Amino acid sequence: MSQTPNLPHWKVFEELREWFLANRRPLPWRENPTPYRVWISEVMLQQTQVKTVIPYFHRWMEVFPTVHALAEAPLEQVIKLWEGLGYYSRARNLHEAAKMVVAEHGGELPADPVKLSKIKGLGPYTIGAILNFAFHQRAPAVDGNVSRVLARFFGGKEVQIDQILPKREPWVISEALIELGALICHREPACQSCPLQQECEANRLGMQKELPRKKKRAKATLLYRTVGVIRCGESYLLKKGEKGKIMADLFEFPFVEAKVEPEHAKEKLEKLLKLSLKYVGSLSCQHHTFTRYRAHLYPYLFEAEEKSENHLWKTIQELSPLPFSSGHRKILKQLLIHENITH
Repeated sequence: MSQTPNLPHWKVFEELREWFLANRRPLPWRENPTPYRVWISEVMLQQTQVKTVIPYFHRWMEVFPTVHALAEAPLEQVIKLWEGLGYYSRARNLHEAAKMVVAEHGGELPADPVKLSKIKGLGPYTIGAILNFAFHQRAPAVDGNVSRVLARFFGGKEVQIDQILPKREPWVISEALIELGALICHREPACQSCPLQQECEANRLGMQKELPRKKKRAKATLLYRTVGVIRCGESYLLKKGEKGKIMADLFEFPFVEAKVEPEHAKEKLEKLLKLSLKYVGSLSCQHHTFTRYRAHLYPYLFEAEEKSENHLWKTIQELSPLPFSSGHRKILKQLLIHENITH
């Protein structure tokens, strides 16, 4: 059993609070922290950098300003707006959750942790963030930034955040801890600028780089895929990701799991698609990282003798508005340039 660390003096919270109010970033979701805006921002920020999220958040709020607007939108529009953020299950969960909030709560997120926990996609951190920043409740909201700050401040000893949050404006301290981890107490901490440096155990012991203790990361799995950009007349062949798969609801060009020369690619794709193909050229290799995979995509251009009704065909004009996986969006951009040059 870990020893209970000494809890910080109230003056520490005052110092942290003053630092936060003077240094907090003017992030768009902080301007009007409604439960809906906090919810969307926190889901977008999962596994994604703040600078990447900001333009997506602005676009999202323009198109889906309310829970009702999101719930009523077609899923394809939601996925399209999310395109490029990755981890697309987040977008699907948001869409399903919005429908649930409309059906069960009249379109308003409840200020109750038990009710929030029953909404699809809401985990402990997101629930804590909504309760803290939107409803000003005393609730734990521990992300990677907060975990890092606490591990260093208490010298690696275990501590529950609800043990240390003050009674006065705990939501301010919760957000201040997140901000401190993002701006000061990152992997290479700027201890000289930290408002907690005098009381920080890791700083006292010179253990900032050892804490928090790092977990071993799994290496990325390499994928080599030969992609068939197949044209018949004015249309191109696409496939849509199946439900339950990583790329569910996203469009891609057909591919085989191998790096092969054009002739072998032709044979494999003909067998896969039951089509007769003619090789006509290639596009440059593209790289795409998603979840734990690093994919190398090798796109070849083919012409099909005839369309099969079993496949999905779209004209060049219909391709861009569709939600593509990031790697295949790169291939599409090349294709559009190629089409402009050759036609």
